[in-house]
Order: sequence, then C-alpha cells, then structure tokens
Amino acid sequence: MRLSTRGRYGTRLMVDLAQHYADGPIPLAKIAKRQDLSAKYLEQLIILLKGTGLIRSARGRHGGYMLARRPEEIYLGEIIEALEGRLAIVDCVAEPELCDRSPECPTRGIWVGMTDILKKQLFSLNLQDVVLKSTPLEDLLADSDK
Repeated sequence: MRLSTRGRYGTRLMVDLAQHYADGPIPLAKIAKRQDLSAKYLEQLIILLKGTGLIRSARGRHGGYMLARRPEEIYLGEIIEALEGRLAIVDCVAEPELCDRSPECPTRGIWVGMTDILKKQLFSLNLQDVVLKSTPLEDLLADSDK
C-alpha cells in the first residue's frame, strides 16, 4: 500500500483541525495557508472526510470546519480509510475472491499479516497522540508497542 497525496494531505488537514480544536470552526483558507496547501484540493478532501463523519462544518460569519469528534476519539486508521479506501497491502487481502489463487497462495498470509500490523498501528494512534507528542511517526509507533 502506498499512501497517496490525498492520504498525506488529508492527515495534515485533520491534525491541523486537532491542533486548533478549541478554536471552533476554522475557515478553509486559514487551514490552507497554515499547511501551505491548495484550498481547492482541501475542499475535495473535506467532502470525503465529511461524508464519513470525521469533519463537520458551520456556516456564517464565524463558519468553517471542525472535527466531528474530540481529537482523542479520531484514529489515524479512520482518516486513511476515509481518504484511501480499505487498508490492505494488496487487494486480495480485503477481497480474496479477486484472485483465483487466494485459497492456496503461499504469500497471501504474509500480506494478511502485514495488513494486520498496519491496521493495528493506525488504529492505535489518535489525533490527540499526534498533537501532544509532535514527534515523528516512528516515535509514535514505537510508543504504541509499549
């Protein structure tokens, strides 16, 4: 599995909203400027994130976007799945029927195991973890093993 620009930028967007959670709704232009990303591209990501219930919006003069739940209740795995689709190293892990060889494939177990590790890590880290630690992901992943 390769994380696309959509997954990376969407995660940055969500971390930004978590960092400013107490500020209430944040205008998209402000997020785009802080993250040095295109507001037009972020709009596309927001549609996906709103559709999965991770972000909500407020209209009006003090409108903008905010997390739909508290930062400690939103996990990186949810964000990546909302933006990238199902988490799987290869397609046959999520949908074995796609490959005729799945039942007897000698390498499928490897891909299933790797997918399980990836999911475990991403669903053990929430936005609050990322905001509070402000450390590279490698450090966060090492801490989650403890």
